[in-house]
Amino acid sequence: MLYDKARIFVQGGGGGDGCMSFRREAHVPMGGPDGGDGGHGADVVFVCDDSVRDLQSFKRRAHYKGTRGRHGEGAQRHGASGETLLVPVPPGTEITDLEGTVHDLIVPGRRVVIARGGSGGRGNRCFVSSTRQAPRFAERGLPGEEGWVDLRLKLLADVGLVGVPNAGKSSLLSRLTRAAPKIAGYPFTTLEPILGTLDGAERQLILADIPGLIEGASEGHGLGHEFLAHVERTRLLVHVLDLEPLDGSDPEDNYRTIEHELVLHDPRLAALPRILVLSKADLVSPEKAEEARARWQARFDADVPPREEWEPEDPFAATPVLVTSAATGLGLDELTLALFRRVPLLEPGEAAGIAAGGSAPTGDELDALPAHQTFRPRVRKGWEVEQGDEEGLWRVVGPDVERLIARHDIENEDAMAHVEHRLQKMGVLRALDEAGWEPGDDLEIAGIVFELDA
Repeated sequence: MLYDKARIFVQGGGGGDGCMSFRREAHVPMGGPDGGDGGHGADVVFVCDDSVRDLQSFKRRAHYKGTRGRHGEGAQRHGASGETLLVPVPPGTEITDLEGTVHDLIVPGRRVVIARGGSGGRGNRCFVSSTRQAPRFAERGLPGEEGWVDLRLKLLADVGLVGVPNAGKSSLLSRLTRAAPKIAGYPFTTLEPILGTLDGAERQLILADIPGLIEGASEGHGLGHEFLAHVERTRLLVHVLDLEPLDGSDPEDNYRTIEHELVLHDPRLAALPRILVLSKADLVSPEKAEEARARWQARFDADVPPREEWEPEDPFAATPVLVTSAATGLGLDELTLALFRRVPLLEPGEAAGIAAGGSAPTGDELDALPAHQTFRPRVRKGWEVEQGDEEGLWRVVGPDVERLIARHDIENEDAMAHVEHRLQKMGVLRALDEAGWEPGDDLEIAGIVFELDA
């Protein structure tokens, strides 16, 4: 079974605490503070690995936690940082991170940091100044980022086979490639996307067969809604149409249904080149099959370029309709040739652009493509003063002040004096005075209530 969705919990490692230590050594008077810094917590990094094929491993393990940094020690010994936790995902995986940003991992080896580890606390050696010769406090390490992450796999294929249930897509895939999909005489025999490799003289193509689509598939009806995403990255669609459906449905209606659902799911799919394959020709007479091919061909004549613009080495440039039979092999060679000619070779750098759903860069744009890009969310800064629910209670909210409180032991007088000094330099005390705060009023930061003497 193909697992193409997963929801996992990731947590970066916590930073190590700084050390409060003083050098005490014989014949060394007034050695002074020598506490080392804590190590950085481990990041949780997702890496695109082409040896992984689906998201099945995330069904067995749903929690990924980085190791924490080691605490600092005396003699200015800094704690070791946690080792980065690498999480492999298959090419084509979309990752929605903690901030809601979507990362698309396509190229093997590409990495993205999803949960950053917490920074380590500084030891008391870092707080020595001309007015504070023996600081008796150190910073605590901060916790790492954590939260739930959504993963979605979109298969990387060159050609996508689409059509109504039981149109003959799986039979075609089994004859063109070495794939072994389930084939039966009833609808919805394909319950998950199937990939197959079409071998050519000089290259290969990846074909993707998705479950049959029905009316309303883009809205969740049937099985198609779950798997339509797997044809978003293809460069060519093969619309498989049964010449004479066993359920008595009209091929014209089946064709319109599929094309309409593709447009509703993603308008980009409507712009992809097509090959219309009239399948199961062995079940009708040759005359009827040719008549149907000519009728469908006439519909596409408006999209065919003038004859003087045809490329002579491409006999299929104006022949988007082919008659095939998986049972007898009719038309399979022509279909194979058409697939290789209609799916051109990609230049270096083009694959990522097409797989990501965009247009392939050319010329100067291709030369200007960076080898690697990192997109980091904007760091949230700032704080604001609020009056609490009770009289004489004030509240300061914001990541900067909350991080400051989290780093220090409020019960430690030296640490509290340092926090007060930092709040003054940040302008928090001035803002409190302007808002009406008076010495002796309670102040709440990060859920902790205390008094300031200033």
